[in-house]
Amino acid sequence: MPRVAAFGEVMMRLQVPGYETLVQSSRLEYSFSGTGVNVTAALARYGHNGALITTLPETPVGEAAIAYLRKLGVNTSLISRGGRHLGMYFLENGFGARPGRVTYTDRLGSSFNTAEADSYNMSGLAASVDVLHLCGITLAMNEEVRRQMKQLAAEVKRAGGKVVFDCNYRPALWGTDGYTKARRHYEDLLTLADTVMMNEKDAQFILGTGTGEYDRITQLKQAIPEVAERFGIGTAAGTHREINADNTHSLTGYIYHQGTFEFSRKLTFPVFDRIGAGDAFASAVIHGELQQYPHQHTVNLAAAAAMLAHTVQGDTALFTEAEVVRAMSDHTLDVER
Repeated sequence: MPRVAAFGEVMMRLQVPGYETLVQSSRLEYSFSGTGVNVTAALARYGHNGALITTLPETPVGEAAIAYLRKLGVNTSLISRGGRHLGMYFLENGFGARPGRVTYTDRLGSSFNTAEADSYNMSGLAASVDVLHLCGITLAMNEEVRRQMKQLAAEVKRAGGKVVFDCNYRPALWGTDGYTKARRHYEDLLTLADTVMMNEKDAQFILGTGTGEYDRITQLKQAIPEVAERFGIGTAAGTHREINADNTHSLTGYIYHQGTFEFSRKLTFPVFDRIGAGDAFASAVIHGELQQYPHQHTVNLAAAAAMLAHTVQGDTALFTEAEVVRAMSDHTLDVER
């Protein structure tokens, strides 16, 4: 069975119950999350060996994180221990005109973001990984983490493995002139990537690819083939989201492979918790690629997985493939008995 590993930070999510704000509430519910957590847990649910490469503190909080990951089915054998802190963020759920809000603590002081170069045996990790998942959120952290990502990706490629890179650009993490700062690092990882999660906005703003004054689908069809050819990318995939007047969301997924686009149908649904939906989409794309499904089926599966991720609380969407396939059908059951 291929081992799929993700390199990234584990964070503690501290959520205000219901729709209260931090000012109103005196209670918080905690869980552990992160892009790597979401992806490896989802892939484990699909039947793969999903492992996380990270560094956690040797504290009760670090132990709680490992116990949580094991409960999700994540392989924890590649986790290093060291440092003193776990990154945290506070989540307030939005309602109506009030948007949801995420407030981070000092992430740069976390065990993952302060891990030294020798914390990981890069060649040893690469030898045990068939598919490596990397994320633009991790890329934004600091220069040492960026160096570790590029080294690990290069080692995985050298060992014959595949690299999946999710652009996941976050303006707040890169700061002033963020696109300019990020570009060379994105170009380095895109050069190493086999499968990429991105859309036309990533191509336009991060890479400077011209898209013209057209609708988004036309821009996508112009930009993605250009990026794929430039960097030698085998598969690109992503989503378009629309927020409707009635507060429902609509999502359309795409996959581009060897000159051909496949699109899912537009899915419209109410939203319970939208954090982690992109990771659910990416996980299903990785699963479809590993199973060698037709690309039309894979993009339909991924869009349905992203839709389902909006229906559960928490960052990590844990659905079996059968549940996602059921969501792809046009009918919705009231209660399963």
